[in-house]
Order: sequence, then C-alpha cells, then structure tokens
Amino acid sequence: MNKPQGLNLTREQITSLDNELLTLLSKRRELSLEVARSKEVDVRPIRDTQREKELLERLVQQGREKGLDAHFVISLYQSIIEDSVLNQQAFLHSRANPDTQKQQYTVAFLGARGSYSYLAATRYCDRRQVTMVDFGCQSFDDIVNAVESGHADYGFLPIENTSSGSINEVYDVLQHTSLSIVGETTIEVGHCLLAKPGANTAEIRTVYAHPQPISQCSRYLSQHPEFKLEYCSSSAEAMAKVIEADNANVAAIGSAEGGALYKLTAIEDGLANQKINQSRFIVVARKAVGVPTQLPAKTTLIMATGQKPGALVEALLVLKAHNLNMSKLESRPIPGTPWEEMFYIDIDGNLAHQDVQQAIKELERLTRFIKVLGCYPCESVKPTQLSQAQLLIEPDSSKKTELTTTNTNMLEAKYSRKYKSQDSEVHCKHLQVGGTHFGAFQFVSNPQNETELASLAKQSKEMGFQAIILHQPSTFIGDSKLKKYFQIIEQAGLVSVIYVEHEADITCSHLADMVMLSGQNMYNQDLLDQLGCLNLPIIIERNHIASLEDWLSSAQTVLTKGNQQVILCDSGIRSFAKPDTINLDLSSLVAVKQTCHLPIICNISNEDETLGYSQAKAAKQLQSNGIVLSYPNTTASSRLLHDLYQ
Repeated sequence: MNKPQGLNLTREQITSLDNELLTLLSKRRELSLEVARSKEVDVRPIRDTQREKELLERLVQQGREKGLDAHFVISLYQSIIEDSVLNQQAFLHSRANPDTQKQQYTVAFLGARGSYSYLAATRYCDRRQVTMVDFGCQSFDDIVNAVESGHADYGFLPIENTSSGSINEVYDVLQHTSLSIVGETTIEVGHCLLAKPGANTAEIRTVYAHPQPISQCSRYLSQHPEFKLEYCSSSAEAMAKVIEADNANVAAIGSAEGGALYKLTAIEDGLANQKINQSRFIVVARKAVGVPTQLPAKTTLIMATGQKPGALVEALLVLKAHNLNMSKLESRPIPGTPWEEMFYIDIDGNLAHQDVQQAIKELERLTRFIKVLGCYPCESVKPTQLSQAQLLIEPDSSKKTELTTTNTNMLEAKYSRKYKSQDSEVHCKHLQVGGTHFGAFQFVSNPQNETELASLAKQSKEMGFQAIILHQPSTFIGDSKLKKYFQIIEQAGLVSVIYVEHEADITCSHLADMVMLSGQNMYNQDLLDQLGCLNLPIIIERNHIASLEDWLSSAQTVLTKGNQQVILCDSGIRSFAKPDTINLDLSSLVAVKQTCHLPIICNISNEDETLGYSQAKAAKQLQSNGIVLSYPNTTASSRLLHDLYQ
C-alpha cells in the first residue's frame, strides 16, 4: 500500500483549487453581464427557465460521471444561477435609470456597523459595485428623515422576517413619507450568541439583543431561563454593550459577520427557531425609478377602502380580474381616524404594464384613497427545479432520504391545508367557531366574588358575548368555588373556558366547557400532551415572542394526541421599537389562514382601546374567526361587537 502524501501538501493543493474555482466563478459572473447587455438590446426576459433546466440536467449527468451527488450539483448551481440573475437585474435596472448611477452613495440604516440593516445595505451596494458611506440611525423615523432631507441617498428599512412576521412600525412610517420604494433585498439571518474571546455559555448571565432576534430565537432562549434579557435598539448596540462590559458573563445575539467587527466570538450558532431565517428590507429614495419590462417587478401601494361590508374584498377582486398576484397584505390604523384602516398591498407586476395600470385605475374608483409607494425589481429568485423524470438515475440513498422527509412532513402537517383543505369548525354548546362562524369571548380575571361574576356574566350575555374565559388560578380558590363560578357562567347562557396558566389548573379542566392554554405554557410539552388527550375544545394562545412555526407546532402536538378540537388565539407580539408593548400582528393572521385549516381568534386585550378595536375590524375582514375582549365592558366594546357581527 502506497504511503499517502503529506497533509500539508494536500491542503496546499486544495487551496490552489479553491483559488482556481474563485477565478472561474468571477469569469462566469463577467460573462453573465455580457448576457445582460445582449438582453438590453433584444429586450428579452431576464430568465430563460427552460435553458436553466437543460443546463441543470446536463450538469447533473456530468456530475454523476465524476462521482458527484445530484443534490450537491443542483444546490451549487442554483446558488450560481441566483447570483447571475440578481447581477443581471441590478445591471439592467441601473442602465434604465442613468441619473441614479454614482460611484458612491450615502445610505441610512438602523444601528451602527455590524447591525443586520448594515449588512443588508452593504450587500445591496456591493452587488451594484458602488461605495457605501455609512449613515447609522437610531430609529425608522431618523432613516426616513435622513433621506427626505438629502443627508442620505437611500434608506434601508426592514419590512418583514420569515420567523417573526411583519414589522408594523415601518408600515406606519410609510404612511407619512413622500419617499418612494426603489428596491428590496433579502438576507439570511444567522443568529449567534456572541461573547468576548474565551467566554462560554455556562458563564453567561445577561444577553443583549434587539426585540426581533429575541422573538426569532425564542425556543433557544426558553431553554436558558438563567439568561437575563436586555433589549437594545439594534444588534450593533447589543454587541457594543458586550464590548463595554467589564466582565465576561454577558453576550449579544447577532451575526458572526457583525460580531467580527467588534472582535466578538460566536460561542453558539444556529439560535433561530427556523432553519431558514430571512429578513426582507425595502430601499427608499427621494425619486421613483423605472423598471425595465423584462425584469420581474413588484408594485407597492396603500389604499383606504369605503366603510361598507365587503369593500376590501371588492378591491381585491380587481386584482384577481387582471390576473395580478397579491404577495403581501397589511392593515394599519389611520392616525386620528378611529375605526378606519390603511391597507398596504404588494403586487407582483410592473407599473409600466397595462394590466397593473388598469387595475390601479379601477381601484381609484372603488377606494377613498390610493397611492403607489413604488415599483422596483423583485429580488425573490425562485430556484430552478428538475422533475423526478429528470432525476431518475438519482442514487437510491438520496431517493430514500427524500421519501422519508416527504412522509415526515405529511405526518407533521395535521394543521395544514394539505392535510385538510376545508376550514375546521369547533362546536361547543351554542358556540361555533371556524368556517363562516364568528365567536366573541370575554376575558375575566379574578372576580371578587360570586355576586360580581353573576353580574358581569349577565352583562356580557346582553352585549353579545358567547363565552367567558375565566382567569382564576385553582390553587387560590379551590375546586369547589371554581366549580360554582363555572355554574354561574353556564346559568347566564355562556360557554365557560378555563384559562390554564399553571400546571395545577389542568386538573380542573373537567369543570369547564373549554380550555385555553396560556401563551407562557405554549412550549410546555407535558401540558400539550395532556390537552391532546382531553375531549374538550382547546384554545392555544400564542406566546408573545413565539414564531408561527412554534405556535403551529404546539397545535400539532395536541392534534397528534387525538384532540381535533383546536382553536388558535393570537394575542399579539412584542413591538419592534417598543418591547414593553404587545401589538396584534395581522400578517400572522394572513399567513395562518393561508396555510392552516384551524380556526383562529384574535385577543386584543393587550391593545390600546382605539388601536385594538381598529385591529379587530381589520382582523374580521381578513377572516378571523373570533375576538377576545377583556372586562370591564365599555360603550365602545359594545359598539365593536355590534359592528363585528354585521
């Protein structure tokens, strides 16, 4: 047997090959720009998916002949194709807007160097081969003001995340600015626990982070109750606080790339709840831009519909009539105008196209207000896929892995519309929730005595509530008194719901008609298992920092155990800029309704009255199946219920 060559020599050969690969990739990118130049002359679409499929099929075959796995080849070239498409788009977009071509731009972003906004802005400018001058800001308003005043050329605003949903504060800022959206970019968000060199996780006691990373890493943080969480205005500020600390028992949540700028070490990585964790940013400027017709484009607009039943649906049907896909819908209250909402819509289409222009003209006749915020290139590049027929010679091991994964996903998706296409309905006495049925729940916490409970139960019934959620720990009053409370609720003609905040409360579930699991117990697997074995309808409240994936995973646990009577309750998430407040996130409602057949109700008990009621109306328009209001009742809450039942 021949003696293997030395390790150092092998590593040198690998390094040499890596350098050659980088050189070839650079040359390939240059050639892709030559392709873009030809498309500029011929005005051909930026993508030729048929050619891409033929390319992949040929490369997979050649790769197999060289001993390379098909999935490895496809994954590698999907990344190369995406890079080529985005570079061609950036080139053609800049050519179509010559007055915006400069070698240097001042860019306003949230935080300082190292923040995720900084990383997004850097990559956006790098792709366009321009120099970026930093303009760090402390708030979204500061970013907008910097661009409006001319101190910055562009502003970067985070608009949504795949884990934590939409960032409502940015939508609010967009209501009041004259800036136009001129671009977008999406970055992978790889959350790490960053600390000073030499530190380890066991020593960490305080963790600094922006509210969004805290929300996106909720599962990891729930496993470390010893961590004291400190909120910061940006990830860059969090990393700066670690550097400034005089001890090594502090850490920050941020990216490894950003941490390197502060000389911090990633002592743990992969903290995010979801394996794929991405943030989308929009780019705003003082002047709108044109988008070449061969580029995939988005058009973002805001509108206010008339105050009549079905007004929003009527407006959305206009888009359907013109075969326009709506990729985003958000609702935000109009300041100073109670009970009215402004709707934000992303349309997959170019403002220069006739169908988009005609749709907007029709919307102008249907709405009280409409404004186009911008038209810009879409940077979502859908990966080219090969069919199973094109992968027939795939190794058996790969086929088995794929089959197993597919079967697992099917088993894990009992809440999904792929498992059940029709909306589920939950029935409990006279209460029906789901489908076309809307339920109203009153949240009552710690009534003083039976007389008070009887009085408010009667009032709740008269106002139109159908159920009372009783928050009264059984350990404080005992089973007998709790049983009496539920009897009073039943005598008032209402459905009784026990709010499970402590594990001991589950033992009294048989006294009530329904069970509501508190958000803080959403991760309690033992409780979820027990609820799955009950023959009672279950309401699962979303934890304020939980991702949609975690929330639905909790529902999956209950469904898998056998209980199919599950209702989801969204009680809001912590605000991006104000972590001490909790606001309803309507994007979650839209996402859940699209992918999940379970009923979903919205709890606005944590909201300011005016904002909460506005959110409740918007939620009803977006097909929410119920509402939760807290006691005491007011004239406004009575009016709200009346409107919601219309």
